[in-house]
Amino acid sequence: MPANAPLASTAAVRLDAIGQIALTVQDLAISKEFYQNTLGMQFLFDAGTMAFFQCGTTRLMIGVAEKPIHPEGTILYFRVSDIQEVCSVLVEKGVEFLQPPHLVAKMPDHDLWLAFLKDPSGNTLALMSEVGRDVTS
Repeated sequence: MPANAPLASTAAVRLDAIGQIALTVQDLAISKEFYQNTLGMQFLFDAGTMAFFQCGTTRLMIGVAEKPIHPEGTILYFRVSDIQEVCSVLVEKGVEFLQPPHLVAKMPDHDLWLAFLKDPSGNTLALMSEVGRDVTS
């Protein structure tokens, strides 16, 4: 079996796709503005100190931290079709990138590009784009 072949699971439980991700923020109003108006996520609803957004097939919940947060350990990666264009639009909206779009890996049929930024609470976010290449030549 090739080293990168998926392994069959023997577990009695099978998890489907991720339905929701929770992200802790410091200020709900500022973060809600950022995710809705800067990143363009579809706002769904508020519930107390939480706000919910739809991002593709996954729901994002942002909620106010009960204790001081230390967001260094988690990175959310958002898939985009044109990373250069999306980053240009975000720069126009005042977003500062930790790392601008850069090539990370050349795969057999595509190039993987990443760009990193922070949300208003200091959470690291990444944009990722898999740019197809002509592999017939």
